[in-house]
Amino acid sequence: MPIRTATLTKRISANGQALHRAMMSRMETGGADQGPSEAESALIEERRLLKQERDKRKAQALQPRPSAVDRLVRTHHPQAKDKPKVRKETKDAADTKKAKPHKSRAEKHATKAATLDAARRSPKKPAK
Repeated sequence: MPIRTATLTKRISANGQALHRAMMSRMETGGADQGPSEAESALIEERRLLKQERDKRKAQALQPRPSAVDRLVRTHHPQAKDKPKVRKETKDAADTKKAKPHKSRAEKHATKAATLDAARRSPKKPAK
Protein backbone atom coordinates (compact mmCIF):
# COMPACT_ATOMS: atom_id res chain seq x y z
CA MET A 1 0.00 0.00 0.00
CA PRO A 2 1.50 3.37 -0.96
CA ILE A 3 2.40 5.84 1.75
CA ARG A 4 0.38 9.04 1.77
CA THR A 5 2.41 12.14 0.96
CA ALA A 6 1.18 13.94 4.07
CA THR A 7 2.39 11.09 6.29
CA LEU A 8 5.93 11.24 4.91
CA THR A 9 6.71 14.42 6.82
CA LYS A 10 5.31 12.96 10.03
CA ARG A 11 7.23 9.73 9.55
CA ILE A 12 10.49 11.58 8.86
CA SER A 13 9.92 13.65 11.99
CA ALA A 14 9.15 10.59 14.13
CA ASN A 15 12.17 8.78 12.69
CA GLY A 16 14.39 11.78 13.49
CA GLN A 17 13.19 11.81 17.08
CA ALA A 18 13.79 8.06 17.46
CA LEU A 19 17.24 8.45 15.88
CA HIS A 20 18.08 11.27 18.28
CA ARG A 21 16.99 9.16 21.29
CA ALA A 22 19.10 6.24 20.05
CA MET A 23 22.16 8.51 19.59
CA MET A 24 21.73 10.08 23.05
CA SER A 25 21.39 6.66 24.71
CA ARG A 26 24.63 5.57 23.00
CA MET A 27 26.36 8.75 24.22
CA GLU A 28 25.16 8.19 27.81
CA THR A 29 26.49 4.66 27.91
CA GLY A 30 29.95 5.98 27.09
CA GLY A 31 30.08 4.83 23.49
CA ALA A 32 30.65 8.22 21.86
CA ASP A 33 33.74 6.85 20.13
CA GLN A 34 31.96 3.69 19.02
CA GLY A 35 30.15 3.39 15.67
CA PRO A 36 26.35 3.51 15.43
CA SER A 37 24.41 0.55 16.81
CA GLU A 38 22.20 -1.70 14.68
CA ALA A 39 19.02 0.15 15.71
CA GLU A 40 20.68 3.47 14.87
CA SER A 41 21.82 2.17 11.47
CA ALA A 42 18.31 0.92 10.70
CA LEU A 43 16.84 4.31 11.64
CA ILE A 44 19.41 6.16 9.50
CA GLU A 45 18.63 3.92 6.51
CA GLU A 46 14.86 4.33 6.97
CA ARG A 47 15.27 8.11 7.21
CA ARG A 48 17.33 8.16 4.01
CA LEU A 49 14.66 6.12 2.17
CA LEU A 50 11.84 8.36 3.44
CA LYS A 51 13.64 11.50 2.30
CA GLN A 52 14.37 9.91 -1.05
CA GLU A 53 10.67 9.03 -1.49
CA ARG A 54 9.69 12.60 -0.50
CA ASP A 55 12.08 14.09 -3.08
CA LYS A 56 10.79 11.73 -5.77
CA ARG A 57 7.18 12.70 -5.09
CA LYS A 58 8.04 16.40 -5.05
CA ALA A 59 9.78 16.09 -8.44
CA GLN A 60 6.78 14.23 -9.84
CA ALA A 61 4.39 16.90 -8.54
CA LEU A 62 6.37 19.61 -10.33
CA GLN A 63 5.93 17.90 -13.71
CA PRO A 64 3.25 19.46 -15.97
CA ARG A 65 -0.04 17.64 -15.87
CA PRO A 66 -2.59 17.41 -18.69
CA SER A 67 -5.58 19.70 -18.34
CA ALA A 68 -9.18 18.59 -18.74
CA VAL A 69 -9.25 20.02 -22.26
CA ASP A 70 -6.14 18.06 -23.22
CA ARG A 71 -7.66 14.86 -21.89
CA LEU A 72 -10.90 15.45 -23.77
CA VAL A 73 -9.15 16.21 -27.05
CA ARG A 74 -6.83 13.25 -26.68
CA THR A 75 -9.49 10.68 -25.76
CA HIS A 76 -12.54 11.80 -27.73
CA HIS A 77 -12.55 10.57 -31.31
CA PRO A 78 -15.89 10.96 -33.10
CA GLN A 79 -17.00 7.79 -34.80
CA ALA A 80 -18.02 7.76 -38.46
CA LYS A 81 -21.71 7.21 -39.07
CA ASP A 82 -22.63 3.86 -40.57
CA LYS A 83 -25.13 5.01 -43.15
CA PRO A 84 -26.67 8.34 -44.09
CA LYS A 85 -30.16 9.18 -42.92
CA VAL A 86 -33.01 8.57 -45.33
CA ARG A 87 -34.55 11.83 -46.47
CA LYS A 88 -38.30 12.19 -46.35
CA GLU A 89 -40.06 13.20 -49.52
CA THR A 90 -41.31 16.76 -49.50
CA LYS A 91 -45.01 17.27 -49.85
CA ASP A 92 -46.51 19.44 -52.52
CA ALA A 93 -47.87 22.82 -51.55
CA ALA A 94 -51.41 21.65 -52.40
CA ASP A 95 -51.19 18.70 -49.99
CA THR A 96 -50.14 20.73 -46.97
CA LYS A 97 -52.75 22.20 -44.66
CA LYS A 98 -53.47 25.83 -45.05
CA ALA A 99 -53.01 27.99 -42.01
CA LYS A 100 -56.09 29.54 -40.48
CA PRO A 101 -56.36 33.26 -40.90
CA HIS A 102 -55.60 35.21 -37.74
CA LYS A 103 -58.46 36.84 -35.92
CA SER A 104 -58.24 40.21 -34.32
CA ARG A 105 -58.78 40.68 -30.58
CA ALA A 106 -62.22 42.16 -31.15
CA GLU A 107 -63.30 39.23 -33.29
CA LYS A 108 -62.16 36.77 -30.61
CA HIS A 109 -64.14 38.59 -27.91
CA ALA A 110 -67.19 38.74 -30.17
CA THR A 111 -67.16 34.99 -30.82
CA LYS A 112 -66.67 34.26 -27.12
CA ALA A 113 -69.58 36.51 -26.19
CA ALA A 114 -71.77 34.87 -28.84
CA THR A 115 -71.03 31.36 -27.53
CA LEU A 116 -71.74 32.44 -23.92
CA ASP A 117 -75.01 34.05 -25.00
CA ALA A 118 -76.02 30.92 -26.94
CA ALA A 119 -75.20 28.73 -23.93
CA ARG A 120 -77.27 30.94 -21.66
CA ARG A 121 -80.32 30.89 -23.98
CA SER A 122 -80.30 27.18 -24.66
CA PRO A 123 -82.62 25.10 -22.53
CA LYS A 124 -80.89 23.29 -19.69
CA LYS A 125 -80.90 19.50 -19.72
CA PRO A 126 -82.35 17.87 -16.64
CA ALA A 127 -79.91 16.04 -14.35
CA LYS A 128 -80.25 12.30 -14.53
